Amino acid sequence: MKYRKLGKSDIEVSEIGLGCWTMGGLNWADGRPNGWANVDEKEIAEAINYAIDHGVNHFDSADVYGNGKSERMLAKILGTRTNQFIIATKIGWFRGTAAHAFEPAHIRHQCEQSLINLKRDYIDLYYFHHGHFGDSDEYLDDAVDMMNILKEEGKVRLVGQSAYSHEDFKKLITKVKPDTLQSYANAMERIFIEDGSPTRKLMEEKQISFVAFRPIGQGLLLGKYNKDNPPKFEDGDHRRGLSRFSRESLEKLEPRLNKIKEKFGSPEENMARVAMQFLLHYKFMGSVIPGFRNLQQIKINLSAMDNPLTDDEFDFVKRVFND
Repeated sequence: MKYRKLGKSDIEVSEIGLGCWTMGGLNWADGRPNGWANVDEKEIAEAINYAIDHGVNHFDSADVYGNGKSERMLAKILGTRTNQFIIATKIGWFRGTAAHAFEPAHIRHQCEQSLINLKRDYIDLYYFHHGHFGDSDEYLDDAVDMMNILKEEGKVRLVGQSAYSHEDFKKLITKVKPDTLQSYANAMERIFIEDGSPTRKLMEEKQISFVAFRPIGQGLLLGKYNKDNPPKFEDGDHRRGLSRFSRESLEKLEPRLNKIKEKFGSPEENMARVAMQFLLHYKFMGSVIPGFRNLQQIKINLSAMDNPLTDDEFDFVKRVFND
């Protein structure tokens, strides 16, 4: 496994980390589904231990993943090893009884609760989970001040910013001064990382890393789903009703995936290598964090490590998805 520094810091993370959202299982926040199908904790433990044995040192969670369940499960599995790894978590989508999740008192409370859940004295990388700091950004300055206080107290080592638009990243980078940005990115979705992207320009100017969730497109880039039998998801699973899993979307994706399979081979290990090494070809990419449910998925994801794409292969993949 190869490792990369996050921003200007000396903290190094494995190129492939583990996204721990799935560990929270079915869940709702403010009445909206924001979870995944429930997992088997024994299978998760087996998968995490395999990943550790193969060099993974970066785990990405959030307070809202199962409303603390993901953090607690991770701590239980890591046990006394917890301080050996780089653990990221987030604040923002779970607001409890606060009017807004970025109220300073709520940020402190959730930081302390996450530390209890993770059984740690500090969080390596603490993200603002989204870019909405109130309708007029009324919580922004106080939220940043609180994050800096937590950093001064030694409870947070690095600050991250997760968001879903160029506008939010542009607005927040100068205020938050994050070491790392996080958002979705994969060969199909490149708005934050492509040449000419304003977010990419800011990252390169200020030496900020990018951590990519959804690197395999929630399984779509592995060719796991059939247009003739689109997947069905339970209530409480955020994927339920998403257009990307519809028959029409799968039908449009199929010819592109066929081109990738023709060049690189159809086994899921080959497809995973293409998906993740495509992202790791970008120099500012700090880590990719695919989700997982079991050991088999971890083995597929980690089969991609230490096998980068050539420039020609990278250009081929880009052309396939350019349309």
